[in-house]
Amino acid sequence: MRRPLLLVLPALAVLSACGGAPADSTPPTSSGAPVQEPTSAAPAKPPPVPEPSADGPCPYLDKEEVRAANGQGVGKVRISEGKPNPACFFYRADNKSVQAMVWIYSGSADVAKLLVDAQVPVAGSSPADLPGGWKGGSKKTDTGAVFAVAKGEYAIVVTTNQDRTIAAKRIATVTAGNLKL
Repeated sequence: MRRPLLLVLPALAVLSACGGAPADSTPPTSSGAPVQEPTSAAPAKPPPVPEPSADGPCPYLDKEEVRAANGQGVGKVRISEGKPNPACFFYRADNKSVQAMVWIYSGSADVAKLLVDAQVPVAGSSPADLPGGWKGGSKKTDTGAVFAVAKGEYAIVVTTNQDRTIAAKRIATVTAGNLKL
């Protein structure tokens, strides 16, 4: 039994003399820049623009409110997937095209701001607000106008076929009031 121990001890002495580090020593530190650990969280980005998926009604906005604000008769109403506040699509009286779309986002405050900036980039829009601390922007588009504002974890985006943003702002104002946001 002593023989194997006698053979192992000299081998360990040779290895430690050759620079082998003891098992309990700490590795040397580098003087370079610290290594950044990868994170699993992806950067925040706004959700995709919703699409109509079913016939309405809109749970937070009436056809008559849209008619009064947008100045056109409303035909059918369709809604997107999403609860409790799906996006609502109000069609013209002939039911052939959307005259107004209202999209409510609720979730992260950072994403709400990103959503507003994606719809009305600061560089290409006019500042917009609603009573109660809503901030965002509005602008004319090739197909009408858009008005988008955020407050905390909420965002309201309204598009309209009207070439002036006042109709979209009126719809957003009524929406925020109806939802008590």
